[in-house]
Amino acid sequence: MIIQTGMRTDIPAFYSKWFLNRLKEGYVLVRNPYNPSSVTRYSLSPNVVDLIAFCTKNPAPMLPHMDALKPYGQYWFVTITPYGKDIEPNVPDKEIIMRDFINLSKIVGVDSIGWRYDPIFISNEYSAKRHISDFEKMAKTLCGYTHTCVISFIDIYKKVERNFPEARAVTKDERIMLGKEFVRISKKYGMTIRPCAGGDELAQFGADCSGCMTVNTFETALHSKLSVPKRKTNQRNGQCACLLGTDIGAYDTCGHLCKYCYANTNAELVKENMRKHNPNSPFLLGSALPTDQIHEAKQESWLNNQLMLTI
Repeated sequence: MIIQTGMRTDIPAFYSKWFLNRLKEGYVLVRNPYNPSSVTRYSLSPNVVDLIAFCTKNPAPMLPHMDALKPYGQYWFVTITPYGKDIEPNVPDKEIIMRDFINLSKIVGVDSIGWRYDPIFISNEYSAKRHISDFEKMAKTLCGYTHTCVISFIDIYKKVERNFPEARAVTKDERIMLGKEFVRISKKYGMTIRPCAGGDELAQFGADCSGCMTVNTFETALHSKLSVPKRKTNQRNGQCACLLGTDIGAYDTCGHLCKYCYANTNAELVKENMRKHNPNSPFLLGSALPTDQIHEAKQESWLNNQLMLTI
């Protein structure tokens, strides 16, 4: 099975000590964000966890501890955008992140790492022209260290609308223009553009619109075929076939405090939750409560021991 860590928060950046403790203990407890009394216990044994997927803006805290991940397959998405402290106040300097991306790629291999340039929004400061220029500079730096670049255009969720009121949706003409240019640039540097939940409007230019965290993504990282239960594939309204379940993070805990974030309600709540974090707890946030109903997740390895053919 696949364990996701990055749909709700950034575990490598802020909770690496907790995560390493969970690997040592061999399990993690995850509270259902929509039904808090419902708690799932996931085994982290490599006998049932085939791959751990990460999404991070700062992999640096995990780099000294990569030996702990050797028993597992891995896939890392590292987000690197052109935005400054006005938008991403606690994200490290982009030159540092790109350096760490390259070091991470050397450790896990080019098939186990992807670059996320998202979400894309347009403003006076971050014009379409600037996006194209900055994207090419970053693609040139990361050339040879990944084959994948995931892009998406900003979604104006309620949380985004509240925390980033000046943001506007990107028009179809803007998406087409930027997408076409990004595909052109990515081909130049040996990468494939994979739009995230964006439909197939960029397929005509050569983008792979099948999804960014698909079965094939993880099979390529593992160099092995997976027998994935059909119910585990999330079609996201027909837009992709990504595996999006089994996330061990918690909402309202990401300290990057990016203005466009859909996973944080507000900065004060995040700061309060981060103060409550206990790296020795089996929960990322908080501890067990008398009303908790804990159930064991049904887990099994999806590896079928059929090696993938590579060309």
